[in-house]
Amino acid sequence: MRIVPSLKAGVSIADTVQLVAKALRLSQIDSPDTDARLLVGHVLHLDRAQLIAHSDRIIEAREANLIHALTARRLQREPVARIFGRKEFWSLTLHVAPAVLVPRPETETVIEAALDCALRDALHTEKLRILDIGTGSGALLLALLSELPDATGVGTDLSEAALRVARANAASNGLSDRCIFVACDIAAGVQGPFDLIVSNPPYVARGDLASLAPEVRDYDPTCALDGGLDGLDAYRAIAALADPLLAPGGRLIVELGVSQEPAVRALFTKAGLKVGKATPDLAGIPRALSATNVP
Repeated sequence: MRIVPSLKAGVSIADTVQLVAKALRLSQIDSPDTDARLLVGHVLHLDRAQLIAHSDRIIEAREANLIHALTARRLQREPVARIFGRKEFWSLTLHVAPAVLVPRPETETVIEAALDCALRDALHTEKLRILDIGTGSGALLLALLSELPDATGVGTDLSEAALRVARANAASNGLSDRCIFVACDIAAGVQGPFDLIVSNPPYVARGDLASLAPEVRDYDPTCALDGGLDGLDAYRAIAALADPLLAPGGRLIVELGVSQEPAVRALFTKAGLKVGKATPDLAGIPRALSATNVP
């Protein structure tokens, strides 16, 4: 079955990319041109520059069949990262599996905020102890360890399957010797103090799950999305544990959902933390909220 009309052996790479992009566009897939280049490049083992350099090359029947198969998956709204089984985050290549969220660009705002704190407080050369609550693929913890060579860390998650992914990512990025991963709820299985705690917790209100984009709703694990009736359950749990887990002067930085800054700020302030200004993501949305355990 031809998922992409007119795509067959004998078509040039340039025309193949255009045909795939057209099929994606007709199905209202976001970024159809980018996704088309990625899908075709993946099958042909060519990067963007190579696709252009070899644009006149004719594809073979086997290649056309593979491109049809991958395009069919994307038309079912499966994210490209899940089709490939990997995602670039910060400077790392991370394996992704059904048990973990696909790391998103806005989550890098948490890394930026954490590194800004480390540099501003002259902590980047110290042996920081980092905790990543709800680590999933390990994205936050591993990105920070890659930037802070003297730091060590702990990642927690309820899902053993997620922790297997995180451990594999630590190994593939050469960071296994500086981190451990613990199966527990929030941080029940670890002991402080930590100099830095980060988290991208579940923060979608339960009633909003059904309205999420299909790429998220149908492919990300629900347990990593569902933040309870108001989306704030995980923040409440983190706030309750912040004092015993954070070292004096330690920092807590969490990712926020849209419009959640006031509510999370109030939770952290009530827990006795000094809450700073939220760092916006590239869209201008307050995305990373930092709080300090005042000695």
